[in-house]
Amino acid sequence: MSRITVRLAAVASATAIALSLAACASTPDAPSAGPAVDEGYVTPGKLTVATGETAYFPYVIDDKPESGEGFEAAVAYAVAEELGFAPEDVVWVRTSFESAIAPGPKSFDFNIQQYTITDERKQAVDFSSPYYSASQAVVAISGGKADGVDSIAGLQDLVLGAMAGSTSATTIEEAVKPNVEPLLYNSNEDAVAALQANQIDALVLDLPTAYYATGVYIENSFIVGELPGAGVPDEWGLLLAKDSPLTAKVTAALDALRDSGKLAEITDKWLGSGQGVALLK
Repeated sequence: MSRITVRLAAVASATAIALSLAACASTPDAPSAGPAVDEGYVTPGKLTVATGETAYFPYVIDDKPESGEGFEAAVAYAVAEELGFAPEDVVWVRTSFESAIAPGPKSFDFNIQQYTITDERKQAVDFSSPYYSASQAVVAISGGKADGVDSIAGLQDLVLGAMAGSTSATTIEEAVKPNVEPLLYNSNEDAVAALQANQIDALVLDLPTAYYATGVYIENSFIVGELPGAGVPDEWGLLLAKDSPLTAKVTAALDALRDSGKLAEITDKWLGSGQGVALLK
C-alpha cells in the first residue's frame, strides 16, 4: 500500500470517528436518564430526603414517607420529580428536629419536618423558598384551666408548653407574653404527654397539627384558639446543609411547583380544612 493510500485511509477513519462523535453530541432533545451524579447529592443518582424520627399525620401517613402519602411526603416526591428523580430513586432517612438544624455535615440532601425559616437558623443551614405558611394554635383538655379562655390575657397565667426551639415556643414568648414560665420539651410527643398528665394547662402547636391532635390522639381535647403571628413569619422551608450546591436547584423546583399550582393542590388535599378557629386577641 502506498504512503498516499495509507494517509487517505487514516483521514477517512478520522473523519468517520468525528462524524460519529458529532452525531452523538447533536441530540440535545433526547430524554435525560436523570440528574447528573456529580451535582452534590449525598448518594450519586439518588435523592436523600430526611424527616422526623417519627413523622405524623397530616405530614406523613402511618409514619411511612416512602408511600408519598401526607403533606410533606407528597411535597418531597413532587420536588424529586422536578429535580429529575424517579420515585424509586428517593431514599428516606430520619433525624431529630434539633440535630438537623445544628451546624455540620448532613446525612441528607434536604430535610422536611416543618422547619420555620429564620435568620438565626440560616447561620447554620440553608433553606429553600417556603412551601407552607403556618399559624400557631393553643390546644387544651376539656374541663381544664384553659377551658373557657377566649383571649391572650386569659392565657397569661396558665402553664403553657411547646417543643423547645420551635416557632410554637417563640410564639408563646412573643405573642402571649406569659406571667408563668412556659415548659419546653424535646419533642411534641413529650409536650403532648405533659398535657395529658396535667403538667401543663395548654399546649401550642402549628394549626394543622392542632387539628389532628384534637381529632385523633389527644382525648377530650379542643382548640382554644389561634395565636397571632409573632416575630418571624412561620414559613416552612426545606432544610439543606449550609452552602449546599443543591439549594438553588431545590428552590427552583419548589418555585416551579408553586407557579404551576401543583403545590397548592397538595396543600389543599392534605391541609385543607373547613373548621373555623377563633383568633385570640
